[in-house]
Amino acid sequence: MGKNKGIIGLVLGLMVGIALYFIEFPGLTHEGQLCLAFSLMTVIFWAFGIAQPGYTSGLYLLLLAVFKVAEPTLIFSTWTTSMMYLIIGAYLIATAVKESGLGERIAYWYIARYVTDFKSIIISIFALTFILALLIPHPWPRAFLIMSVMAVVIKSAEIPREDAVKIGFTVFTASIPVSMIFLTGDASINPLAAASCAPETVGWMEWFKIMGLPMIATSFITMFMILFMFKSSRGVTVNKDEIARQRMELGPMTGKEKRTAFWVILAIILWMTDTVHGIDIGWVTLFIAVMMAMPKVGGILAPGSWSGVPVQTLLFLTAAVAIGRVGGATGMNAWIAQTLLPGTVPENMFVLAAFITLVSIVIHMCFGSVIAVMGIVIPAMLAFTKPMGLTSIIPVMIAYTAINAHFILPFHNLAILVGTGEENGMYTEKETIKFGVPFTLVLFIIACLIEIPWWKAIGLW
Repeated sequence: MGKNKGIIGLVLGLMVGIALYFIEFPGLTHEGQLCLAFSLMTVIFWAFGIAQPGYTSGLYLLLLAVFKVAEPTLIFSTWTTSMMYLIIGAYLIATAVKESGLGERIAYWYIARYVTDFKSIIISIFALTFILALLIPHPWPRAFLIMSVMAVVIKSAEIPREDAVKIGFTVFTASIPVSMIFLTGDASINPLAAASCAPETVGWMEWFKIMGLPMIATSFITMFMILFMFKSSRGVTVNKDEIARQRMELGPMTGKEKRTAFWVILAIILWMTDTVHGIDIGWVTLFIAVMMAMPKVGGILAPGSWSGVPVQTLLFLTAAVAIGRVGGATGMNAWIAQTLLPGTVPENMFVLAAFITLVSIVIHMCFGSVIAVMGIVIPAMLAFTKPMGLTSIIPVMIAYTAINAHFILPFHNLAILVGTGEENGMYTEKETIKFGVPFTLVLFIIACLIEIPWWKAIGLW
């Protein structure tokens, strides 16, 4: 199937789209039916990877506009909100921290100070991911930066390949729960979840209040599971002399690094105080990125730094948001909730959390793409739980946790997928499945025994 996967996905997507267009659905408007046909066709295209997601996302947006499913202002509404500029600014800041050498310097400093054996290597990966989550607002640059430092540790300590694979897998797996602690931990999808909570406003501090403790707990669970399931094959002693040599090669802190540190620290302060100064964190992030390019005060970002902002990802996000927003405007979301979900909402909060988690995981198993599944599940769950009068934050965050933290195969989460292969994290599907299967069951514990009690304690439920 591998060679013909794209063709199969193209044919299947077109067949499903055409079938949904001609089938009659009682209670669904014509625009809602078009939205359903185009959306499911596009999700199939994404799942089968028939082309780079930016292209299939562009096709979806064009179809919505050409067939007048909704007004262009709604279809492309992501570009009129701060969310898109938060993402653009975050990519630029991530580029600045990486290219300036600041992130590498912090990583070597931490390792020289706290890492001695295999267990401390695993713990250090989570600690560094947490520290850098505040400085680099995207998980991929963080993970590759940490992996580049770990490659030096692996080589200098003469760690055998089977253990090096475990370290590589930890680097990219740790990025998932840690990225969800802060709103800016993953600036490509966390803001999408925050925006889905409308009319509730979820700023930086509010996100940390809601998701901070549950995701810190999830990070610890992930770390302990890795330590238990991926033990080293032999004793490991980190070569501190080699780490010291690498630090020496970096030389003294440059002016570029100092300016990067200043702007990143200012960004963190402004992100944390968004409720005080009242400026949206999207505008704050873009401002910091712009200032990093200014002469004298910046000089960190160059014209070529724009290549670090992936246009295809921005189109992908625009399409994923459009599924939910156009689906809501055309009645598609409400129709899916009424037709496919139970007629009554579970009144018990733990049963509801388990139900939302189960539905999210099942759909994510089928389609893989985190953003695509968010576009389907979250609007449907909002419509499903509306009669309960719950704050929209609860169903959104339960679904988001289940979708983003879940993976069994690498394609289920891009943070895992980008790390596969000899040149990246060195791990394969074998390690992903070994960890992903038991961790899928842990997601129910996280939802029912960590998130729900915490949200009840802070008065959200």
